[in-house]
Amino acid sequence: MHIREYFEDIEEKLLSEFACLSRKSKGRDREEKQCDIRTVFQRDRDRIIYSKAFRRLKHKTQVFISPEGDHYRTRLTHTLEVSQIARTIARCLRLNEDLTEAIALGHDLGHTPFGHAGERILNRISSFGFKHNEQSVRVVEVLEKDRKGLNLTWEVRDGIRCHTGEEMPSTLEGQVVRFADKIAYINHDIEDAVRGGIIKEEDLPKECTEVLGKTSSLRINNMITNIIINSYGKNCICMSPEFEECSKLLRDFMFENVYIGSAAKKEESKAELMIEKLFLYLLKNPRLLPEDSQKAIETEGLERTVLDYVAGMSDRYAVKKFQQIYIPAPW
Repeated sequence: MHIREYFEDIEEKLLSEFACLSRKSKGRDREEKQCDIRTVFQRDRDRIIYSKAFRRLKHKTQVFISPEGDHYRTRLTHTLEVSQIARTIARCLRLNEDLTEAIALGHDLGHTPFGHAGERILNRISSFGFKHNEQSVRVVEVLEKDRKGLNLTWEVRDGIRCHTGEEMPSTLEGQVVRFADKIAYINHDIEDAVRGGIIKEEDLPKECTEVLGKTSSLRINNMITNIIINSYGKNCICMSPEFEECSKLLRDFMFENVYIGSAAKKEESKAELMIEKLFLYLLKNPRLLPEDSQKAIETEGLERTVLDYVAGMSDRYAVKKFQQIYIPAPW
């Protein structure tokens, strides 16, 4: 018997009746020979980790643009924290941990340089609009592997697409990642904002900290525990109403005091201007695109190709390209 089949048998014996079993995946867009060792979701996880888009996350903004300190989060460290939280919840609920991990590791692959500032400006100036969750799916379906895509399973792509927005994921594993993303970014953004002197721990709404916890580690642990208790044995993932309300209030506090108009965001207008200038300049000068992007224009169209190229940039690569185009070189 293949090792993969052994693990598939274990899933059927040990996982919850509500878990998504590897053996029952809806499959891939393109048929592939099964791996002798790994289940389909294990293969998806590995493909994401080895993708170029995943590696670029280490140089993409989470909240602070070009922070001086070594300990501020990047899009990559955020992704790893989401994965850790999601895996803990999935394991305790006896869900498919491999599927959960694959969705978590892939959920932000399509994020722009400079975080949500880059997402906002591309959504504003592109006729296609722009949402990072949809771009993340485009990365794994089309752009990776020399535009062949990673050929991931339907369940992983569904979880990536629906980790944010109105549509809920079709699997409980995807719903777990949706919660884990919120738990991670609210709490680590608080830590970064405190480290950056934007807020103090004592500034947080007391009605929230009394319920959720007075430190980030306590809040994360309590929120995870609350989800496990309220979701166990159910065909849905949920928090208690009290925790749900306090989490929303804490998120509202962060929008009012950190995400909008704070010192953490003072460079965002520059970042937006830079992305806008790059996008519009490359539309007029497609010869400056890499060779593979120029070839893609024939099938994808110019604007779609430029959008993919700019959205895929890391922060520092975007700055480098902007300097090459707009800043005179010394001689």
